Amino acid sequence: MIERYTLPEMAAIWSPENKFQKWLHVEIAVCEVHAEDGTIPIDAVEEIKAKAAFTVARINEIEKTTDHDVIAFTTNLAENIGESARFVHYGLTSSDVVDTANALLLKESCDVLLAKIDAMLPVLKRRAYEFKETPQMGRTHGIHAEPTSFGLVWALWYSEMQRNRERLERAKEGISVGKISGAVGAFAHLAPDVEERVCQRLGLKAAPVSTQVIQRDRYAEYLSVLAIIASTLEKIALQVRHWQRTEVREAQEAFKVGQKGSSAMPHKRNPILSERICGMARTVRANSIVGLENVALWHERDISHSSAERIVLPDSSATLDYMLAKATSLLDALVVYPENMLKNIELTKGLTFSGQLMLALTQKGVSREDAYVYTQRNAMKVWDEGGDYKELITNDADVTSKLSPEEVARVFDLKHYLRNVDKVFGRVFT
Repeated sequence: MIERYTLPEMAAIWSPENKFQKWLHVEIAVCEVHAEDGTIPIDAVEEIKAKAAFTVARINEIEKTTDHDVIAFTTNLAENIGESARFVHYGLTSSDVVDTANALLLKESCDVLLAKIDAMLPVLKRRAYEFKETPQMGRTHGIHAEPTSFGLVWALWYSEMQRNRERLERAKEGISVGKISGAVGAFAHLAPDVEERVCQRLGLKAAPVSTQVIQRDRYAEYLSVLAIIASTLEKIALQVRHWQRTEVREAQEAFKVGQKGSSAMPHKRNPILSERICGMARTVRANSIVGLENVALWHERDISHSSAERIVLPDSSATLDYMLAKATSLLDALVVYPENMLKNIELTKGLTFSGQLMLALTQKGVSREDAYVYTQRNAMKVWDEGGDYKELITNDADVTSKLSPEEVARVFDLKHYLRNVDKVFGRVFT
């Protein structure tokens, strides 16, 4: 795990200490259920709960000999528990402990990520309303299309992040599953009701059926959802990068006093956070492929998934945690230039109103084909020769024979393009 990309809460979740503590929670829960059934003495369980302790250093030291982390863990517990340690791990296989504990770790990670999304949503909503009436040039293929509301951009992001939240809740439910079913999942040494009661104690559901492991489609879903959320953040960051371009300058990342943009060019203000988010999204998406590759294992289990999961589960969780925090602070402080948005709308001298002009002509009985010809021929003159589109239109007899000066003026009214913004906001924010 790349520690410098990890926020403290997520780092604590995926620390070796917390991992082994979760393993201990599982072991003790199994012992408690055994004691209820009379499989092991109640006094032994109490001794286990009182004396069970471990250190990461000692586990690592033992593992140098055993080459098996769970055995190193239980050996370290036995060193501290004494005689009653013979009842620890009773009837279990390693994956009973590891996979059930993984569910606890992933649940904690989901809670952290959900909280980060919950922190972002109010920022998106606030800024959507802030810019609801702010016209901005809409672009398709990177080319000026028609004016839109800058607030609609934020509303769209809000709506998408709501869907991401729902996806993450479903993924959380999918990974909140434990298994205590033994070496091949057939309950040879423990009854299914033991599994159910252990999982209930831990706040998990029991897997309806398993092999030696929890099936990895669950992990693949979790990693895929994280990849989708990362892609949304990249989509947002990519927009900011465009807006901050010198030729556009409609918005930019906040630039604090003392910040430096370039070692060679003191004038630079670069969209460094947005670029960082875009780059990190690639790693989260790449990790989701590992999750998909881990679905297919040999027979009841192999360990080809294990080494990869030790990387992708903590790294994807921590990376997305970081991305959400940085994206929220970036958007909260994003500097916006509405006056430059207007300048950019005017950059093509009225060309972006061509679609509305064509519709106005068709309403006057002109065929769509002819209306397209009238509007396009004047637009091409502006593209190739310069000039003002509205002025050319008012000197085109085919147009002025159908539209009065007042009707032409309405064609070029920006308010027309924002007239349904309130309805869209009602859909998104109700």
